[in-house]
Amino acid sequence: MSAITIYHNPACGTSRNTLEMIRNSGVEPDIILYLETPPSREQLLTLIAAMAITPRALLRSNVEPFARLALDNPALTDDQLIDAMLAEPILINRPIVVTPLGTRLCRPSEEVLAILPNRQQAAFSKEDGEAVVDQQGNKLVK
Repeated sequence: MSAITIYHNPACGTSRNTLEMIRNSGVEPDIILYLETPPSREQLLTLIAAMAITPRALLRSNVEPFARLALDNPALTDDQLIDAMLAEPILINRPIVVTPLGTRLCRPSEEVLAILPNRQQAAFSKEDGEAVVDQQGNKLVK
């Protein structure tokens, strides 16, 4: 079992880039395909608390269930938002990465660099060609 876990959607470029940066640090993480194996209520609450964010901050607003369920309503409680994410896991923003150094929603993908225990082992560029890490494993400043 790895010390790093990623809640991953392979159809998402940000999630794929994040996964590759984890691998570029020399670690093969535990990969949870959260659309197929959604977190339990307890797991989701634990992740939200560890990230020190609100349920609304984890909510994806650019997917169909968001509008259908009227999740932009500010009167909805945290419990109602959690219920919606559990019923429709596509509403959970991703990727979420858990490491010994913290838990983070990695948007943009290079957010993962702050919580990886190991340095990057080689240069890394995102799928779109944007260079993120140099040959020495240092994060490039934007």
